[in-house]
Amino acid sequence: MLAQQDAFEAERNARMVKAVYVYEAPLRLWHWINALAITLLAITGYFIGKPLPSLAGDTSTQYLMGWIRFIHFAAAYVFAIGFLGRIYWAIVGNHHARQIFLLPIFNARWWSEVFYELRWYLFMVREPKKYVGHNPLAQLMMFLFFTIGAVYMILTGFALYGEGLGEGSWADTMFGWVIAALGGNSLQVHNMHRLGMWVTLCFVIVHIYAAIREDIMSRQSLISTMISGWRMFKD
Repeated sequence: MLAQQDAFEAERNARMVKAVYVYEAPLRLWHWINALAITLLAITGYFIGKPLPSLAGDTSTQYLMGWIRFIHFAAAYVFAIGFLGRIYWAIVGNHHARQIFLLPIFNARWWSEVFYELRWYLFMVREPKKYVGHNPLAQLMMFLFFTIGAVYMILTGFALYGEGLGEGSWADTMFGWVIAALGGNSLQVHNMHRLGMWVTLCFVIVHIYAAIREDIMSRQSLISTMISGWRMFKD
């Protein structure tokens, strides 16, 4: 009887909670800086792979591709340093900051909720579940397409950057092995890096769609949560 009363009290208290502080300020700042860096990397990376037509006028006055490359490299530094900062915050921040790095893959209940969320996104179930942090499917997708994807893009990108800086440069020393490990063909590494860009863009599109959809259909805030830090439950 006492156990039932405790369970009822816990459920009643849970229903009373309308907002929970989830994402701390450094994480939110990183999120939006990272989003800007990815946008700049995608735009400039596209034009690096498919350069614009030659411009009219004397070549000494034209530096368009130089600026495109500069913006790409600067955004890459921001992205890479930001990723290192994100790893640091996963260590010192709250437990929500660790979700995209640590998956409870040996937890059967977690996997069942991954598949429940998949059915929810496919409109196969009527009611969503409420989560304070990432839902299990979002956590899995963030790990696969952002955490692993970021490592992939940093390794291949700085390997190509090191080739441009020249043999013996810091980037060549730290990342030159990537080109050798992938067959020794820098064009192949470039193509793989570019493929990673398209995969990342597809993930970003799905990520934005899911955030807007959850805000509307699951009656819990996502977009505003990454601004204020507070998860709002609307029901």
